[in-house]
Amino acid sequence: MAAAKPTINDKEKESEGLSDAVKAELETLTATERAAVIMLLLGEQQAADCIRYLSPREVQSLGACMVSVVDLSQEAVNVVLDDFLSTIKKQTSLGLGTIDYVENILKKALGEDKAATVLGRIMPGATSKGLEILRWMDARSIGEMVQEEHPQVVAIILSVLEYDVAADVLNFVPEDSRAEILQRIALLDTVQPSAMDELEQVMRKQFSNSSSAKSSSFGGIKAAAKIMNFTKVDMEGKLLEGVTAIDAELALKIQDNMFTFANLSALENRSIQVLMRNVDSDELMVALKGADELVKDKFMDNMSQRAKVMFLDEMEAKGPIRITDVEEAQKNIMRLARKLSDAGELVLSGRGDDFV
Repeated sequence: MAAAKPTINDKEKESEGLSDAVKAELETLTATERAAVIMLLLGEQQAADCIRYLSPREVQSLGACMVSVVDLSQEAVNVVLDDFLSTIKKQTSLGLGTIDYVENILKKALGEDKAATVLGRIMPGATSKGLEILRWMDARSIGEMVQEEHPQVVAIILSVLEYDVAADVLNFVPEDSRAEILQRIALLDTVQPSAMDELEQVMRKQFSNSSSAKSSSFGGIKAAAKIMNFTKVDMEGKLLEGVTAIDAELALKIQDNMFTFANLSALENRSIQVLMRNVDSDELMVALKGADELVKDKFMDNMSQRAKVMFLDEMEAKGPIRITDVEEAQKNIMRLARKLSDAGELVLSGRGDDFV
């Protein structure tokens, strides 16, 4: 739940007529904590309805703040309420910060199992169960849980995770098994009850109860490619080499479904400009020789008219270029784009998503 961050003027207005103690409380209160106060002032059903729209990480962060603001003074609560929702200012008699209230909201929003996992992170003594709970665990915890497990079990687990989390989990599994795990993800389709039973045994090591096994659809080449889109550049090369050694045809299919040069047409102009500042001009000319019109237009639109004319003249002067040279130039530019993305300098929009 996003909360508006108070401006300097807002904070000055808040401080008027308040004690030093309350001012200190408000000074250290984060935006998420302010949102947590508002959530605690809502009815349980309304709060649960809001939480349903949050991601697992947002739920964890907000839930932790809902517990942490238990000692917030009533004056501070009133100020936060005036700032965000003045229309419900008189509803401060709700059990602010009580454990039962937080549990009820999370259970209504997420169900018993997911709520138990979130509560287990922010309060001691809670347990959780079931394959779905994996979606609510952090990458390090999952990686440590599956380090000694068979690659097929790890493949199933990674297939039910969000793609960026699955990519992070690969950092915490043995390096010599990563390629095989990715290969098995790409080959997954329907997981039979026997495999699910084995997975449930792994889950029972972490959670107190097991869920019933049933035939389920996971993974596939697209899932493997999406996970690859979120891996770091240095790991990507090693993984593809490893999968190629196991199954070269499968490795090519994974590559075909990864973020490609053609997908650059979906980038924001700012990201294209960052890429152009870092790429060699001659290599870009070669790469664009074999690119579709959408990609060409994307780059041309981010050049001045004079630079565009000069660029097109030089590209035309190069004459025919071998397809292999074009493909190599495009691969080099994509590697550069991935490095810039890893460094946070540009955003590869669609990375991890379906492409059209």
